[in-house]
Amino acid sequence: MSEPFPLVMSFAATDPSGGAGLQADLLTISSMGCHPLSVVTAITVQDTSGVEDVLPIDPEWVVDQARAMLEDVPVAAFKIGMLGSVENIAAIAEVIADYPDIPLVLDPVLASGRGDELVNDDMLDAMRELLIPQSTIITPNSMEARRLAMNDDDENDDPSLDECAKRLLQMGCEYVLITGTHEQTSKVINTLYGERGVLRSDSWARLPGIYHGSGCTLAAAIAALLAQNVDVPEAVKEAQEYTWQTLNAAFRPGMGQHIPDRLFWARGEEDEDQPERPN
Repeated sequence: MSEPFPLVMSFAATDPSGGAGLQADLLTISSMGCHPLSVVTAITVQDTSGVEDVLPIDPEWVVDQARAMLEDVPVAAFKIGMLGSVENIAAIAEVIADYPDIPLVLDPVLASGRGDELVNDDMLDAMRELLIPQSTIITPNSMEARRLAMNDDDENDDPSLDECAKRLLQMGCEYVLITGTHEQTSKVINTLYGERGVLRSDSWARLPGIYHGSGCTLAAAIAALLAQNVDVPEAVKEAQEYTWQTLNAAFRPGMGQHIPDRLFWARGEEDEDQPERPN
């Protein structure tokens, strides 16, 4: 028998469109050469435009899903996305605390691409206190980073992204990757921070269109690379390249956002009319 693929466990909500959430994680992890394991945290009603409703899974069911697999197979990395409730955050934090040596990638999903709110203040506090301290790397976009790092007691608190990263690192994670899709810049600039400050800053051509699931794709790709023992800075670099290519090949199946093509590499030659790759 050949050596098994590394196994990556994703905690996330379902997305019927396949654009984001658990389905996006499964496609990405598979495409990056690992085998995905799935723990459903919530069921959503959504399409390519936005999220209409969320049904959190009972936290005992979340724990049972994870424990059943963890007692059966060796997991090489965790990836956490949308969690659905404070109770689920606490339950998952308790599970992963038993596996401190397994890399953990936290994608703090706070809102949908359309702006639908997916967390409340209690969930934000639970993320800060229970999940961020256990994370190898967190991957917020700039809006999420500001919200997570904001001092709720100071209405005038408006930290820079560098300050946001510093505050998030002080919460206990090892690395912070802040993505710049929502910033008013000509190119998308993603910056990786560690305890020594900025470790790398990558600039990417800003593609036209609005995308559903780009953050899920990036975080899941990082998790898959960490599962293959790639170090964090290199995993971040390779995951960004992969994610950019999925967006460059994105398609629009409905009336809403574009969906990244996580299997772009299997579709044949690139279209000559597509934007050039970044340097």
